[in-house]
Amino acid sequence: MNKTQHAAARVLTLGGALMLANGLGLAGAGEPVALTAEQRTAFGIEVAEPQPADQVLSRRYPAQVTVPVRQTHVVSAPLDGTLTGLLVAEGEAVEAGQPLARMQSPGLLETQGALLEALSKLSLARSELERDRALFAEGLVPKRRLESSQAQFNELATAVDQWSQRLALSGMPDQAVEALKRDRRLSGVLEVRSPIAGVVLEQMVGTGQAVAAAAPLFRVARLSPLWLEIHVPLDALGGVSPEAQVILPGEDIRGRVLTVGRQVHGEDQGVLVRAEVVEGADRLRPGQFVEAQLGYSPSWAAGGAASGTTQTPGWRVPAAAVVRHAGGAYVFAERAGGFVAVPVDLVSEEERSAVITGHLSATDRIAVTGVVALKAAWLGAAE
Repeated sequence: MNKTQHAAARVLTLGGALMLANGLGLAGAGEPVALTAEQRTAFGIEVAEPQPADQVLSRRYPAQVTVPVRQTHVVSAPLDGTLTGLLVAEGEAVEAGQPLARMQSPGLLETQGALLEALSKLSLARSELERDRALFAEGLVPKRRLESSQAQFNELATAVDQWSQRLALSGMPDQAVEALKRDRRLSGVLEVRSPIAGVVLEQMVGTGQAVAAAAPLFRVARLSPLWLEIHVPLDALGGVSPEAQVILPGEDIRGRVLTVGRQVHGEDQGVLVRAEVVEGADRLRPGQFVEAQLGYSPSWAAGGAASGTTQTPGWRVPAAAVVRHAGGAYVFAERAGGFVAVPVDLVSEEERSAVITGHLSATDRIAVTGVVALKAAWLGAAE
């Protein structure tokens, strides 16, 4: 805008607009407010098309990014021992089965020794069982002795399976257990492996530290999808339900509501609304605080869909486009010869926009700036 336009804009305050309305013979109420091109420029009027709105956006609520509980795993020490090396650090991506740490464990040696001892006894019991089967076939021993040998063999076979399972639970791979049975070579070195593919969120121990069995070592999580835990005031829950849309303003990230809590928090009288984010989850971090808006269908839209009736369309317009007068709300729609004040119903006031219903169409162009001066000219013409 040049200096001349700035000067004209200063003159065209509310009083200036009223002078235009009265002195230039503008139309009365309900008829177009006619403006010349110079007057439009002086008013600073810009127009835009209303956007269809099938939902209402709430104001911004505080939310925290969390990891779904089913996607988080705490990796613990399988046996007592000493950590001899950490192979990953916090923030690293890991694959399922990838070693996270190495440790020396006397308990591992004891378990391996117990397995080898059970294997030796099982081998001897197998030989005795085969001999007794042959003797029983020749009638040289009673059936009772054969049954006793069979029971002894079964008992020792179960013991071998138990010790093998203990080694597997300790983190020893199946191929390593089979190699131990074959080569009978003991090792006290144990690798602690990741149960899932994900990211190391927390490292809870250091190299050289002695740990007890079941002591937590790492926290590993899969970071897609993520949850948003949104605190919504109790009196603002109307219309919020599972599958409602969630928007992170400025992030271009959207999600959907999973659950609406039933408990009211005493501190802020808020309710926990949990949402899931899939697309864009890689741009969020667990523990991060963000602001979220909830999108839900207003009663007029939901009612029309449920009953099959035709409802007045909803429109989203800039908040500055809506003016109020005598208890009503209006927007100025561009018509042949100027602008007409169109009465509308204000459904919801959002941060920078408003959702309205009224006799508008997608091809209409409404004033979004210079609206105060337009209102003054309109009211002046009506007097």
